[in-house]
Amino acid sequence: MLKKPEANEYAPYYKAYVNSVPEGDLLEILAGQNKETVKLLKDLDDEQAHFRYAPEKWTIKEVIGHITDTERIMAYRLLCISRGETAMLPGYDDNEYVKNANFNRFPINELLEQLSIVRQNTITLVKSLEEEALLQRGNANGTEVSARAIAYIIAGHELHHRSLIINRYMSAESYSQGAGK
Repeated sequence: MLKKPEANEYAPYYKAYVNSVPEGDLLEILAGQNKETVKLLKDLDDEQAHFRYAPEKWTIKEVIGHITDTERIMAYRLLCISRGETAMLPGYDDNEYVKNANFNRFPINELLEQLSIVRQNTITLVKSLEEEALLQRGNANGTEVSARAIAYIIAGHELHHRSLIINRYMSAESYSQGAGK
Protein backbone atom coordinates (compact mmCIF):
# COMPACT_ATOMS: atom_id res chain seq x y z
CA MET A 1 0.00 0.00 0.00
CA LEU A 2 1.26 3.44 -0.93
CA LYS A 3 2.24 5.48 2.12
CA LYS A 4 1.80 9.23 2.48
CA PRO A 5 4.85 11.18 1.39
CA GLU A 6 7.17 12.89 3.83
CA ALA A 7 7.03 16.70 4.00
CA ASN A 8 10.39 16.94 2.20
CA GLU A 9 8.93 15.24 -0.88
CA TYR A 10 6.87 18.22 -2.04
CA ALA A 11 6.70 22.01 -1.87
CA PRO A 12 5.11 23.50 1.27
CA TYR A 13 2.31 24.86 -0.93
CA TYR A 14 0.96 21.29 -1.30
CA LYS A 15 0.93 20.45 2.42
CA ALA A 16 -2.81 21.08 2.83
CA TYR A 17 -3.59 18.88 -0.20
CA VAL A 18 -1.45 15.99 1.03
CA ASN A 19 -2.70 16.27 4.62
CA SER A 20 -6.34 16.29 3.51
CA VAL A 21 -6.07 12.82 2.01
CA PRO A 22 -7.38 10.30 4.53
CA GLU A 23 -5.37 7.28 5.61
CA GLY A 24 -6.00 4.16 3.58
CA ASP A 25 -5.38 2.67 0.17
CA LEU A 26 -4.73 5.59 -2.17
CA LEU A 27 -6.07 3.72 -5.20
CA GLU A 28 -9.37 3.12 -3.41
CA ILE A 29 -9.43 6.74 -2.25
CA LEU A 30 -8.89 8.02 -5.80
CA ALA A 31 -11.67 5.78 -7.16
CA GLY A 32 -14.04 6.70 -4.35
CA GLN A 33 -13.40 10.42 -4.75
CA ASN A 34 -14.37 10.32 -8.38
CA LYS A 35 -17.64 8.54 -7.58
CA GLU A 36 -18.44 11.12 -4.88
CA THR A 37 -17.67 14.09 -7.13
CA VAL A 38 -19.76 12.70 -10.00
CA LYS A 39 -22.63 11.90 -7.63
CA LEU A 40 -22.51 15.44 -6.20
CA LEU A 41 -22.60 17.17 -9.59
CA LYS A 42 -24.26 14.89 -12.16
CA ASP A 43 -27.78 16.23 -11.62
CA LEU A 44 -26.94 19.93 -11.78
CA ASP A 45 -29.00 21.86 -14.29
CA ASP A 46 -27.31 24.28 -16.66
CA GLU A 47 -28.03 27.31 -14.46
CA GLN A 48 -26.47 25.63 -11.43
CA ALA A 49 -23.45 24.47 -13.43
CA HIS A 50 -22.83 28.06 -14.59
CA PHE A 51 -23.05 29.46 -11.04
CA ARG A 52 -20.22 31.64 -9.67
CA TYR A 53 -20.23 32.35 -5.95
CA ALA A 54 -18.55 35.72 -6.58
CA PRO A 55 -17.70 37.86 -9.60
CA GLU A 56 -14.50 36.77 -11.33
CA LYS A 57 -14.66 33.31 -9.72
CA TRP A 58 -14.92 30.24 -11.92
CA THR A 59 -18.25 28.58 -12.66
CA ILE A 60 -18.80 25.04 -11.38
CA LYS A 61 -18.15 23.82 -14.94
CA GLU A 62 -14.85 25.68 -14.95
CA VAL A 63 -13.89 24.16 -11.61
CA ILE A 64 -14.52 20.67 -13.01
CA GLY A 65 -12.45 21.51 -16.09
CA HIS A 66 -9.69 22.88 -13.88
CA ILE A 67 -9.62 19.71 -11.74
CA THR A 68 -9.38 17.63 -14.92
CA ASP A 69 -6.64 19.75 -16.52
CA THR A 70 -4.62 19.80 -13.31
CA GLU A 71 -4.89 16.04 -12.95
CA ARG A 72 -3.73 15.59 -16.55
CA ILE A 73 -0.70 17.77 -15.88
CA MET A 74 0.07 16.15 -12.54
CA ALA A 75 -0.28 12.64 -14.00
CA TYR A 76 2.18 13.60 -16.74
CA ARG A 77 4.59 14.84 -14.07
CA LEU A 78 4.08 11.62 -12.09
CA LEU A 79 4.86 9.56 -15.19
CA CYS A 80 7.97 11.58 -16.08
CA ILE A 81 9.39 11.57 -12.58
CA SER A 82 8.63 7.89 -11.97
CA ARG A 83 10.55 7.10 -15.16
CA GLY A 84 13.60 9.06 -13.98
CA GLU A 85 13.17 12.31 -15.87
CA THR A 86 15.81 14.82 -14.77
CA ALA A 87 14.71 17.85 -16.80
CA MET A 88 12.63 20.47 -15.00
CA LEU A 89 8.97 20.05 -15.86
CA PRO A 90 7.19 23.36 -16.49
CA GLY A 91 4.52 24.99 -14.41
CA TYR A 92 1.28 26.34 -15.83
CA ASP A 93 -1.14 29.20 -15.29
CA ASP A 94 -4.43 27.62 -14.25
CA ASN A 95 -6.38 30.82 -14.87
CA GLU A 96 -5.14 30.97 -18.47
CA TYR A 97 -5.95 27.30 -18.99
CA VAL A 98 -9.51 27.81 -17.74
CA LYS A 99 -9.91 30.99 -19.79
CA ASN A 100 -8.70 29.32 -22.98
CA ALA A 101 -10.62 26.06 -22.53
CA ASN A 102 -14.14 27.55 -22.55
CA PHE A 103 -15.45 24.75 -20.33
CA ASN A 104 -18.85 26.45 -20.10
CA ARG A 105 -19.71 25.31 -23.62
CA PHE A 106 -19.80 21.66 -22.50
CA PRO A 107 -22.71 19.92 -20.76
CA ILE A 108 -21.82 19.13 -17.12
CA ASN A 109 -22.08 15.39 -17.76
CA GLU A 110 -19.47 15.62 -20.54
CA LEU A 111 -17.09 17.39 -18.18
CA LEU A 112 -17.70 14.77 -15.51
CA GLU A 113 -17.07 12.00 -18.05
CA GLN A 114 -13.73 13.59 -18.95
CA LEU A 115 -12.87 13.84 -15.26
CA SER A 116 -13.72 10.16 -14.74
CA ILE A 117 -11.65 9.03 -17.72
CA VAL A 118 -8.65 11.06 -16.58
CA ARG A 119 -9.04 9.69 -13.04
CA GLN A 120 -9.18 6.12 -14.31
CA ASN A 121 -5.99 6.75 -16.28
CA THR A 122 -4.32 8.15 -13.14
CA ILE A 123 -5.35 5.08 -11.13
CA THR A 124 -4.03 2.77 -13.85
CA LEU A 125 -0.72 4.64 -13.92
CA VAL A 126 -0.25 4.61 -10.14
CA LYS A 127 -1.22 0.94 -9.99
CA SER A 128 1.43 0.10 -12.60
CA LEU A 129 4.31 1.69 -10.70
CA GLU A 130 6.64 -0.15 -8.37
CA GLU A 131 7.60 1.40 -5.04
CA GLU A 132 11.04 2.39 -6.31
CA ALA A 133 9.47 4.37 -9.16
CA LEU A 134 7.06 6.11 -6.78
CA LEU A 135 9.98 7.21 -4.61
CA GLN A 136 11.79 8.82 -7.57
CA ARG A 137 12.21 12.57 -7.29
CA GLY A 138 12.24 15.17 -9.99
CA ASN A 139 11.67 18.86 -10.51
CA ALA A 140 8.28 20.28 -11.42
CA ASN A 141 7.66 24.01 -11.58
CA GLY A 142 11.01 24.73 -9.96
CA THR A 143 10.59 22.52 -6.90
CA GLU A 144 11.63 18.99 -6.04
CA VAL A 145 8.81 16.49 -5.78
CA SER A 146 8.47 12.71 -5.56
CA ALA A 147 6.18 10.68 -7.78
CA ARG A 148 4.19 9.43 -4.78
CA ALA A 149 3.73 12.99 -3.52
CA ILE A 150 2.19 13.87 -6.86
CA ALA A 151 -0.29 11.01 -6.50
CA TYR A 152 -1.35 12.41 -3.12
CA ILE A 153 -1.45 15.97 -4.46
CA ILE A 154 -3.87 14.80 -7.17
CA ALA A 155 -6.18 13.33 -4.52
CA GLY A 156 -5.89 16.37 -2.26
CA HIS A 157 -6.50 18.80 -5.12
CA GLU A 158 -9.83 17.17 -5.97
CA LEU A 159 -10.83 17.13 -2.29
CA HIS A 160 -9.97 20.82 -2.01
CA HIS A 161 -12.11 21.81 -4.97
CA ARG A 162 -15.02 19.53 -4.03
CA SER A 163 -15.02 21.19 -0.63
CA LEU A 164 -15.09 24.62 -2.30
CA ILE A 165 -18.01 23.55 -4.48
CA ILE A 166 -19.96 22.41 -1.43
CA ASN A 167 -19.02 25.25 0.91
CA ARG A 168 -18.78 28.26 -1.40
CA TYR A 169 -20.96 27.41 -4.38
CA MET A 170 -23.77 25.15 -3.19
CA SER A 171 -24.00 26.86 0.20
CA ALA A 172 -24.24 30.36 -1.25
CA GLU A 173 -27.59 32.03 -0.69
CA SER A 174 -27.72 33.13 -4.33
CA TYR A 175 -27.12 29.52 -5.47
CA SER A 176 -30.07 28.19 -3.52
CA GLN A 177 -32.32 31.12 -4.45
CA GLY A 178 -31.59 31.62 -8.08
CA ALA A 179 -29.76 28.63 -9.48
CA GLY A 180 -32.52 26.17 -10.20
CA LYS A 181 -33.41 25.24 -6.63
